[in-house]
Amino acid sequence: MKMRKSNIRYWSNAASGLLLLALVAGTPAFAQNVQEPPEYGAPAVNASDPYEKWNRNIFVFNDTVDQWFLRPVAQAYRTVTPDLVDRGVTNFFNNLTEIRNFTNSLLQLKGESAVVAFGRFTYNTVFGLGGLIDVATAFDLPERPEDFGQTLGYWGVGSGPYLMLPLLGPSTPRHFTGLASDSFMLPSAWDSVESPEWYYLRGLQVVDKRADLIPAESFISGDRYTFVRNAFLQRREFMINDGKIMEDPFASDDEEDLMLEDF
Repeated sequence: MKMRKSNIRYWSNAASGLLLLALVAGTPAFAQNVQEPPEYGAPAVNASDPYEKWNRNIFVFNDTVDQWFLRPVAQAYRTVTPDLVDRGVTNFFNNLTEIRNFTNSLLQLKGESAVVAFGRFTYNTVFGLGGLIDVATAFDLPERPEDFGQTLGYWGVGSGPYLMLPLLGPSTPRHFTGLASDSFMLPSAWDSVESPEWYYLRGLQVVDKRADLIPAESFISGDRYTFVRNAFLQRREFMINDGKIMEDPFASDDEEDLMLEDF
């Protein structure tokens, strides 16, 4: 009986963790009307969207959740949190992703990127007060984001059709597989955080990420669904190719071929 209760508690905690992870990983879903200018050299994309009707319905659902819940909380967070503290919180959570960056750099045989990720985590953790201060950038070690979705793309796995997922937001089969692998299979700094602190920190991460996206809302233009779709696909393609595709995104007549910085 004791073992059965333990199993029930485990799966209950696991289910709660999955939901909160969806909220964290899907922060762009809540902010899917938030766009930022494209990076120079963003590749043009030919969106494959065979499930557009479904995707649009989920888009509306995600946007409703954002407008009625997460955005007001994030706006209040921005109002009461000093800029220095807000920056420190963002730096702290960004520093935790360096283990993911390091692991996926190794899987992609990118030795230099792996060294940069290791150096960033070491410098920021030791000299940056546990990651609150981004001293690594000052040492000319800018972040090189790498995730398992990029790893799959590096080894030739196709992205598959565009998908809008409940809470998780813009995605593709490759991107979703990479997200799940990063979260549950590959090493993570979050593995050392026990509950209930894990839930508190994840919740703070969601709010902080959404709050950081609020200033970019003015960049939205045209049909929001199409804008988000193209921005997400361009951003993912840009990351998988390490920014090597130098094609001017403004050369097209499609004003919605823009990039989403935070995807």
